[in-house]
Amino acid sequence: MKTMKKKKISYGLQNFETLIMDNNYYVDKTKYIELLENLDARYPGFLKPHKFGKSLCGVMMNYYYAIRHKYKFKKLFSDCVLE
Repeated sequence: MKTMKKKKISYGLQNFETLIMDNNYYVDKTKYIELLENLDARYPGFLKPHKFGKSLCGVMMNYYYAIRHKYKFKKLFSDCVLE
């Protein structure tokens, strides 16, 4: 029987790679990438209250798009929705 590693709850952690690799809870926002790509706006804004994950979402998108992170892509996004 395979034992599952307990997920941690982090507060204020804004490094997507560390969050995923250290088995922290993450609210997956990858399903919104396609919406942002198809949005007819030059500079889309994120209107959310303080501490609602705006920076982490930006960091996640950096890992998603940046060519320098391509060797980590499968490991980082294997549990994400990616629709």
